[in-house]
Amino acid sequence: MATNVYMEALSPTMEEGRVVKWHKRDGDPVKAGETLAEVETDKAVMDLVARADGVLRQVAAPEGQTVAVGSVVAVIVSPGEAVGAAPAAAAPATPSGSGKRETGNVATVTAPAPVAVTPLPVAAAADATRVKASPLARRMAKEAGVDLKLVTGSGPGGRVVKKDLERTPERGQPVASPPAAALPSPVSRVAPPEPTGAAYADVPLTQIRKTIAKRLATSLGPIPHFFLTTEVDMERASEARDALNKQLGDQGKVSFNDIIIKATAHALTKHPACNAWFQEDHIRYWREVHIGMAVAVEDGLITPVIRNAELKPLADIGREAKDLAEKARSRRLQPNDYTGSTFSVSNLGMFDIDQFTAVINPPEAGIIAVGSIVQKPVVVDGQLTARRRMRITMSCDHRVIDGATGAAFLRTLKQMLENPLAMLF
Repeated sequence: MATNVYMEALSPTMEEGRVVKWHKRDGDPVKAGETLAEVETDKAVMDLVARADGVLRQVAAPEGQTVAVGSVVAVIVSPGEAVGAAPAAAAPATPSGSGKRETGNVATVTAPAPVAVTPLPVAAAADATRVKASPLARRMAKEAGVDLKLVTGSGPGGRVVKKDLERTPERGQPVASPPAAALPSPVSRVAPPEPTGAAYADVPLTQIRKTIAKRLATSLGPIPHFFLTTEVDMERASEARDALNKQLGDQGKVSFNDIIIKATAHALTKHPACNAWFQEDHIRYWREVHIGMAVAVEDGLITPVIRNAELKPLADIGREAKDLAEKARSRRLQPNDYTGSTFSVSNLGMFDIDQFTAVINPPEAGIIAVGSIVQKPVVVDGQLTARRRMRITMSCDHRVIDGATGAAFLRTLKQMLENPLAMLF
């Protein structure tokens, strides 16, 4: 009996998936639980897993092809079984029952009779299909004519990423990757195509960029934003960070962003009106604080979630934030890693941005935009002196948060950052 392999929704917002790499080929034997292919969703790269033993036949989606959720991408048949000529039925977008995917894998559904797959339009297969590489790195390699087998990957598990392609000196020449500590942080942009003399070049949207476009259309337009800005003295927070990192030693480091996340979570417990979701016919006020942490990836932005941040020690937040950022940049986040945040933090201070406004991530009611920490001349006790200062701008959904409510939250957050001991109470 044949088994259809369907493209299924692997994240709450997924409508289509892009086949990055087939681990099994047409005619290969497969066992239930084996990875058939890697699929790029709107958030991450996830595995398509076999749900039956047999032989993989009629692979209908070549590498690089974007496939709608519910489409049949292959068939698993018993050894020696013929594949029928009747077209296969479409699968539901989500598994039956709750509709929420738990495993993070693409499912297969057993069909009652032999089936055949109508092939999708054929796209050119990606080069170097046996090499671990990000989707962007594969596209860059294909455009530049670089053999990925000759490139040393600097990503997790030796995965080739955008930075490795940018360091390639000549077409097809191998390059050595510098130590991980020396690698620059990835920038949230897609590399422009090579100049061809044409007036313009059209670059297809990646899955994550499509999702960002849709999310922005459902945020900045429908949500009535207003913005509040305050400036924070970060001298005591800087001193506390230096002392804590000295105490931690080799156990890890705490960043300013970790301190801001902790202070934000603690301030939200004092102002639950800001820790809320707008739900069309009601407002949901959360008793738990789950902070979405904006992370720039190769071709967009994603917000992994630090759950129950108000209860976690600062050192634990630092370790978890680092792990989630690494998973985000390697496109290995699972849906539970990036869904369910109740409030978000976006920090562009490392890019020397003094102040900016962030777009609310619905259904959340607020987000703070954090600028850089800079030395400024200020008056303290009647004396002009240099102090480390930082600007924070809060974006508020006016359907949930009023001006005075947002201002009171920002005042509490500022007090906690200016006097870190306040987070103990």
